[in-house]
Amino acid sequence: MKNKLVILLVALSVASVTVAQAQQHIKTNNDIGLYGGFTQFDITTDNFITTSGQGWIGGLAASVALPHKWYNVSYTIQIAQNSMGIMAKPNLTSAQEEVDFNMITAQVAFLVHLKVIQEYLTIDVGPMIQYTGDLEVENERQGSYIIENYTRVTAKDIYKISPFNINGAVGVSAGFPSFKLRGQYIYGFTNILNQLNDEKFAGETNTSKFKGNQSMFALTAMIIF
Repeated sequence: MKNKLVILLVALSVASVTVAQAQQHIKTNNDIGLYGGFTQFDITTDNFITTSGQGWIGGLAASVALPHKWYNVSYTIQIAQNSMGIMAKPNLTSAQEEVDFNMITAQVAFLVHLKVIQEYLTIDVGPMIQYTGDLEVENERQGSYIIENYTRVTAKDIYKISPFNINGAVGVSAGFPSFKLRGQYIYGFTNILNQLNDEKFAGETNTSKFKGNQSMFALTAMIIF
């Protein structure tokens, strides 16, 4: 996974330089930003009963400022560790309880920053490609718990999240040329649970298709060089 991230970062850098060279007859400013912060993550689905959880996020942004335009553009690469809860029970006759799950995501995005107050306040929007790690049970003791709404599907059975997803991101950035705060909402357009449909759960009575879309909110602070 680390090698994949390095390749993506190099690709972003090359793309940024290419844009700058293509517009060399126009004055532009290229910046690099480092940022980190917190996430609120959930999966919107009818299959599971979920609760959102908190995590962390960090990344790198390569920005191209276009003084002659009403927008700027940037390429970002970020890694996040997300958490969420899914209701399950030790056995079919037990009361349900929350099982905590963790998931690592790596995201690459192309963002357009619409200038509301020059570079001090912008609305950010753009597409995002995401690599998603397994959905891991935080407490191994709960791995055999039966997921609510099912009779045979356990917590450890639902680890196979679809590895590649396409998201949309929208947010707001505010601050100064060297420091910004950013709030961003990320929604998954693709079915993040789709790979579970390839699994066979012998004896399971619930045969409905697995379908879910990720929902993430990120609040970050960025230092710009």
